[in-house]
Amino acid sequence: MMAAFALDAILLFHGVFILFVVGGGLLAVRFRKLLGWHLAAAAWGVAVEINGWICPLTYLEDRLRVATGIPGYQGDFLAHYLVATIYPDGLTRRIQIGLGIGVVLVNAFVYGYLWPRRARARRLKEKA
Repeated sequence: MMAAFALDAILLFHGVFILFVVGGGLLAVRFRKLLGWHLAAAAWGVAVEINGWICPLTYLEDRLRVATGIPGYQGDFLAHYLVATIYPDGLTRRIQIGLGIGVVLVNAFVYGYLWPRRARARRLKEKA
């Protein structure tokens, strides 16, 4: 029972982490204290995708699945909705590299376009 709860928690964390890697720059634009955390997370996400590494969370999920007796990603709500997103069928090295490049492009837009606009708006507001 505890292993099943831990598995769900890790899957949820993994999903939220992926969302943070891709879109966390938008939060960092608003909440500047997140900038370092987001840059580190995005760098990790890009490195994992570009190099074809396996995230340590995946190993933890696998161990917890074995502990719960779950043979694969099936059965509960989180597995049904998150696993297909985190581990899509047909994921190839080419797709992984594309995903890594996509993360870089999304964040380059956020930090190259939105961040300076937000900073300018803050300066104007402070002067007024």
